[in-house]
Amino acid sequence: MEQKIIKLLDSNLECINCRIKDDKIIMEIRSIKKQVECPFCKVLSDKIHSTYEREIQDIPLHDRQTILLLKTRKMFCYNTECQYKTFSEPFEFVSPKSKKTKRLIDKILMTSVKLSSVSASALLKKEYVQVSKSTICEMLKKNPRDCG
Repeated sequence: MEQKIIKLLDSNLECINCRIKDDKIIMEIRSIKKQVECPFCKVLSDKIHSTYEREIQDIPLHDRQTILLLKTRKMFCYNTECQYKTFSEPFEFVSPKSKKTKRLIDKILMTSVKLSSVSASALLKKEYVQVSKSTICEMLKKNPRDCG
């Protein structure tokens, strides 16, 4: 079942492991792509530099906070003309360096637009979304057009 849920997020992902720990669902996921496109020059690469894990919060499932542990590859760029020699594997569902999926950010913004950041944070916490009032304020500043 967790494979189907992850495939809905991105068809190029697979779930390696899924567990419930206290009030959290934790899914370890990774890309199954054989080649990754450099986001800077668009040249495909299959040469892995290293891997690291990103912890990303997603929309809650079954009244539990959902955490995605995303195994991310850092790749070498084959293009000698590219100014970047390495790049991190990009994913459509999460922005680079973000700790929340795009769909969770949308949920937070839609909840926060008509409430104070304190009220929105408290309401979202009851819905198993961990977000501080200051993070909500930052999101609203960065995404004013998405807020109705």
